[in-house]
Amino acid sequence: MQGTVDGFSYGLVTPVAAYLMACLGGALGLRCTTRSMLVDGRLRIGWLALGSAAIGSGIWTMHFVAMMGFKVLRTPVHYDPLMTFASLAVAIVMVGIGIFMVGSKGATGAALFTGGTITGLGIASMHYLGMAGMRLNGTLEYNTVTVAISVVIAVVAAIAALWAAGQVRGFLWSVGASLVMGVAVSGMHYTGMAALSVHLHGAADAAPADGSSSAALLAPLMIGPLVFLLLAGVVVMFDPFMIMGKFHGSPAERRPGVPTHACAHTDRRPLAGAGRPLLRAEHEDRAPRSRTPQNR
Repeated sequence: MQGTVDGFSYGLVTPVAAYLMACLGGALGLRCTTRSMLVDGRLRIGWLALGSAAIGSGIWTMHFVAMMGFKVLRTPVHYDPLMTFASLAVAIVMVGIGIFMVGSKGATGAALFTGGTITGLGIASMHYLGMAGMRLNGTLEYNTVTVAISVVIAVVAAIAALWAAGQVRGFLWSVGASLVMGVAVSGMHYTGMAALSVHLHGAADAAPADGSSSAALLAPLMIGPLVFLLLAGVVVMFDPFMIMGKFHGSPAERRPGVPTHACAHTDRRPLAGAGRPLLRAEHEDRAPRSRTPQNR
């Protein structure tokens, strides 16, 4: 028997709240990625790790906030805790791989394409692994074409967001990048949900009319990631260079899309001839010449 799926049982409340969570995670993560391109060593690794965890937590939280409004008529929906948190780990790891590639190589060329692709695939993997953690009296079925479209949306928008994060142009630029990331996560989620159909097994149990069982189960699971996002926000807020857009380093080190270490050897090279005495011919050539009538 085909089940009736409702992804908006609370109206626009859950989609809007989910989008805001995706934007929050994206803003924190991409801002950390921007900061990492302006430092070296352990600081850069620390910023990239914080950014990866922030984006992964934002993606995961967005998904399950949206799933609070999801229900299938005639059967209750529950979630396996192990699979649920496994999807969080997958999101953080895959997004981390993509961000580390962009943060170390710069938001240009092959690094941007590869890192953005891995990040987008991480978003999609988190979604479908989280869906695999659902427990109900039925079988989940997906339309292959729609699933493929959802993955393409995630990849393209992730590449665009990482490119914007690598431009190092201040706070408002990063806010715009986070809005793009929010579109990537939300668009991928609801496109993937449009690909879903549920085939119920025999006589189904009566599900709560208001879908409160799913919300009551998911809310406690999201406390940890929400607290982490709050703490990450505090770290970002107390870094004056992040908020004011004033960064350390020379203008060469602030070139959009290029990390500090990538240009350190090209913009600080010694002048030609430095460190050796001038030859007589060079000295005569550089000496000021008096003006003659012919020069006037």
